[in-house]
Amino acid sequence: MTNDLAKSPPEATPIYGRHFDPLALLRGVTGGIVGGSVGFVIFYWLAKNGLYGMMVPGALLGLGAGLAARRHSMALGVVCAVAAIGLAIFAEWKMFPFVKDNSFSFFVAHLHHLPPLKLIMMALGAVFAFWFGQGR
Repeated sequence: MTNDLAKSPPEATPIYGRHFDPLALLRGVTGGIVGGSVGFVIFYWLAKNGLYGMMVPGALLGLGAGLAARRHSMALGVVCAVAAIGLAIFAEWKMFPFVKDNSFSFFVAHLHHLPPLKLIMMALGAVFAFWFGQGR
């Protein structure tokens, strides 16, 4: 009879690999560009038809990146979230610029004047981009 208490515990194995895969990041960024572009077109179409889908560009950006990367990457999720915020600001400016001054710099400087619901939807798009952008 062996003493099970004297044995050392088994080595913990990480769920995901420890090594950095630059090809996965490159695939993810490429997929994010495609997904973000499709999301922007859908947002544009929805806005032209009287609907507001600000979360769509960010969510599709993250989904495209996550599917293309084909592996889990927290760094890719963060990149997607930041890119989704930029894409949301650009999409909002392109479709709904301020009447006083329609320049992008004026829009960014006065972003805090947008209704809270629009800002919340932009943030949710970034959350979806982070979640989907992490991949599997």
